[in-house]
Amino acid sequence: MSDAPSTPSPSQTPVGVDPTRPSIARIYDGFLGGNNFYEVDRVVMEKIRSAVPEAVHIALGNRGFHNRALRMLANQTKIRQFVDCGSGLPTAENTHQIVQRIDKDTNVVYIDNDPVVLAHGRALLAENDFTHMVEADIFKPQDVLGHPEVLRHIDFAEPVALLQVGTMHHFEGDGVVDIMREYIDALPSGSYVVLSHFFDPEVPELTEIAKRIEQILVQGPLGAGRFRTRAEIEAMMAGLELIQPNATSAPGLAVCDEWWPDGPRLTPLSNSAKCVAGIVGYKP
Repeated sequence: MSDAPSTPSPSQTPVGVDPTRPSIARIYDGFLGGNNFYEVDRVVMEKIRSAVPEAVHIALGNRGFHNRALRMLANQTKIRQFVDCGSGLPTAENTHQIVQRIDKDTNVVYIDNDPVVLAHGRALLAENDFTHMVEADIFKPQDVLGHPEVLRHIDFAEPVALLQVGTMHHFEGDGVVDIMREYIDALPSGSYVVLSHFFDPEVPELTEIAKRIEQILVQGPLGAGRFRTRAEIEAMMAGLELIQPNATSAPGLAVCDEWWPDGPRLTPLSNSAKCVAGIVGYKP
């Protein structure tokens, strides 16, 4: 991973981007190995690394869960329209690349309101007729669900896969359940929801790690980044039939790296990796 921050000239900075304020999307991309971040983002990343050296495992686990869940849906269901909320900066194996590898005509709509994400995404997707970038606030479901561009490309009379991967932990307060309920109520029968979230396992040594990272995120310039418990995260999926996350666990939430892994684990998970969890639900 390169730690050299990007230092673009004013002419290279996308319109609307403030390089003096850290960006969740740029920080996440940096932990995944990207270099589309500024000095202000690097400072936050270094604070997180200093507090929890293995924090990068949270980003990697989250991305691995995203990829495996999408492969499962694209291969094993007939869903051919995906709405990816808070999509973030383009990285390897984006949502559209995974699902369109199975069916090139699958519609993917990315939702974000970060100017740098929108600029990069639109440039990347300019020649893909089945993939679209929409500007909206994912914490206002009606702004997403009623957006003309979303309605132009997504048919809500047919099953949809809704992705909230690494998003809802950036919403402060108790309204996350209401936000997710509004999205879920709008989905037709046969739809799926993919959710991942910073996780407090309620085990003392792991909760201590979660709280250290949370303090940096919430008390720092980002102002958000809550670690929630199993009960709090599963409450966001009310009304859905939860998918079994691996061969040995009951349906529900699982640590991201343990959600249907690609093979046997040859090395133990770090404690940080145990602090991000994923869940998939089906709307009957």
